[in-house]
Amino acid sequence: MSDTPVTSDPSPPPEGRGETYAETPAPPRPPTPRASWSLRWRPSNLTLRLLTAAVLAPPVVWLCYVGGLPFVLVTTLFIAVGVNEFYDFISVKGARPQRLLGVLAASSVPLIVYLGSPFVATSFVTAFLLAVMILQLTKAQVTEAIASVSATFFGVFYVGWLLSHAVFLRFIDQTLVAYGAEPNPQLGFFYVLFCLSVFTLCDSGAYFVGRRFGRRKLAPAISPNKTVEGALGGLAVGTLGALAAKLVFDYLVPGDLSAGLSYTAAVGFGLAIAAVAILGDLVESVLKRDADLKDAGRILPGVGGVLDRIDSALMAFPVMYYLLLAYHSALYRI
Repeated sequence: MSDTPVTSDPSPPPEGRGETYAETPAPPRPPTPRASWSLRWRPSNLTLRLLTAAVLAPPVVWLCYVGGLPFVLVTTLFIAVGVNEFYDFISVKGARPQRLLGVLAASSVPLIVYLGSPFVATSFVTAFLLAVMILQLTKAQVTEAIASVSATFFGVFYVGWLLSHAVFLRFIDQTLVAYGAEPNPQLGFFYVLFCLSVFTLCDSGAYFVGRRFGRRKLAPAISPNKTVEGALGGLAVGTLGALAAKLVFDYLVPGDLSAGLSYTAAVGFGLAIAAVAILGDLVESVLKRDADLKDAGRILPGVGGVLDRIDSALMAFPVMYYLLLAYHSALYRI
């Protein structure tokens, strides 16, 4: 045996010796460590809902306080996006609404309410009716004409007219003067926040109570996830929200803005608004169920579309406004 040491010389062996040399494999590379920021974190739907609410709450409260044209313009923006989402999912059923005309008409409603001119209001309604019918004649599609015209009208009144009651409510002091109330430009600030608190807390209460205790289905054919227990929880939390809003404005907000609403009336209003807020949610669920859609859009993380966020408001603001008119009418007659 040769005493020559074996080396790692890669040169080929001399001819005729017959030895073969196995190639030494390269050592594996160590894995590249991932940066901590690259770890995937997928927030839950609940987390997204809470984050969306936290982002939206401060500017909404500020706008309610400022009032005036900024409040009207933001309401107009919500209406424009909401009615466009409505036209999106109503189109699934074969209707072809006059989208541009409908969005423009719906967006004009809060501005007309803000101007407060009966002549402008009646002229607008007449012009809108004529425009929809005339434009329908220019379409080649005839078989769905009734559905298309109806969808155009319904979107304007369902989203545009109903949500415009937020503007009615913000400037309700101008109406209540006729009932004998003292003029107070910030009175609407209290009533809008009161209504917002009730239907927002009602929605949250129904969500959390339903998740924890929900057993019996409320309307399985319409919305399988809603439960009787969740609805009762929403009613309770919404009513407590009404009391909380009254207490906050009584003791923490200067100006006696809530003096015209008794605690008994606050509880009654809270219960009524919470009830119609649940109905508003169910109404939108009926429409989405018919279109076989889960959400009206994706613009708000954890919530869906704008229409998914304002569905309760579409019924809550009108009911709050007309209840207040009836309440103050009776109050100042006594």
